[in-house]
Formats: sequence, C-alpha cells, structure tokens
Amino acid sequence: MANDVRLQKILSDCGVTSRRKAEELIAAGKVQVNGRTAKVGDKANPAKDRITVEGAVIEPVRQKIYIMLHKPRGFITTMQDEMDRKCVAELVSDIPERVYPVGRLDRDSEGLLLMTNDGAFANAMTHPSRHVPKVYRVTVRPGITEDQITQMSVGMVIDGRKTAPAGVRVLEQAPGRVVLEIILHEGRNRQIRNMCEQLGLEVARLKRVAIGPVRLGMLQPGDYRELTKEELRSLT
Repeated sequence: MANDVRLQKILSDCGVTSRRKAEELIAAGKVQVNGRTAKVGDKANPAKDRITVEGAVIEPVRQKIYIMLHKPRGFITTMQDEMDRKCVAELVSDIPERVYPVGRLDRDSEGLLLMTNDGAFANAMTHPSRHVPKVYRVTVRPGITEDQITQMSVGMVIDGRKTAPAGVRVLEQAPGRVVLEIILHEGRNRQIRNMCEQLGLEVARLKRVAIGPVRLGMLQPGDYRELTKEELRSLT
C-alpha cells in the first residue's frame, strides 16, 4: 500500500531505537504488527496498524529531543542489556520521551554521546558519507614515537581495511604516559583502541570531547543537557 513504510524506519521515527537496532529487534521476533510477529523487510502503515515492541505499543514522537550526555566509564551504549550491566538508559530515565544513542562509545570509554528520538537526525549523523569529525583525548602508556604518530595519522590496516587518515598531536607528556588528541573522520568500532593495540600502546583513558563543532565542555560525568539551536544547526 502507498502509505506502508519499512518497520525499521517506523521504529526509528517513533524514537524507539536506531534503524540498525530496530532490524535486530525485528529479527529477534520482538516486534509485532496487528498481533502478528514481523520479519525483517516487512512494512506497515504507522497511521493504521498497531505496532508493538516487546508488548509495548509504539506511538509517534510528540516532541523531538536532542541531548548530549557525558557518558561515564563503565556504562554501555545501549538502552537495555540482557546481562544487567549499567547502560546509558539509566542516566536519561527522567526524560519524558524515549531517546536513544546516536553512534556509540565502548564501555571503558567516556565523554560526549549524542542522544535523540529523531530517527532522521540519527540516521544522517551516522551515515558513512557524513564524516563528521570526532575529537578524542587519549592517554597512552608508556610513551609514543614520531613513527607511531605518523602511522596513526596516515592510516593503518585493521581487520583487512585501512583506516582513514586521522589528526594526531601530543597534548601532554610525562614519564610513562602521553596525552594525545586524536581526530577521527570515520566511525569504526573501537578504532582508537585497535590502532593503539597494533602499535603496542596501552590505552589508559579514552574520552570523546567533541563531535563536529559541538564540545563536551564542563558537563560532568553522568549529566546531560539539551543541544542549543546553534549546536543542532551546526550538525545538520
């Protein structure tokens, strides 16, 4: 039918989760349309069909929300976890609308994480063609050589694929540790940790401090705030 839309897009537009995660929910048999379990690739009419995720009825987003969260170490970037680990959903539980993470930060990393219930915004931000620069402050041990910095900068082969060039500079140096600023233009999983591991460097701390022109600033771990109109405009 003309008004039928792919289920993963509906779930994303309704602020349930990202399209990729929505596909996982559908594949796991957790999504129903009019009482029937949906399959990946199914479509529905959001205005007429009754869509549920794990029994909860999905309704359209009433108000679009865009926030930045300072994700602390030890939290995983997901809205629920079967293993009962701490997840970022706990930190935004007082937001009246359902929001979800845009991209991810691994459990041992900290810093700036965008969250929203706007599926189009989340999709645009995570699309490979965007190359929104992400800035990290990374403490490594024991030290770093010019050659290692060059290898990171020009790109390294990880999992059979070369990384895009990265911006790397030394911010601080002390005996046994170096603080680097690393700017990535692609969003590969655990990229900085994998690059450092390949170079024999231990990552003691990894903190994302900016996404594009939007900076974490003085926001404290575990706290969040709404993006300003100027910040939102600068990202879109």
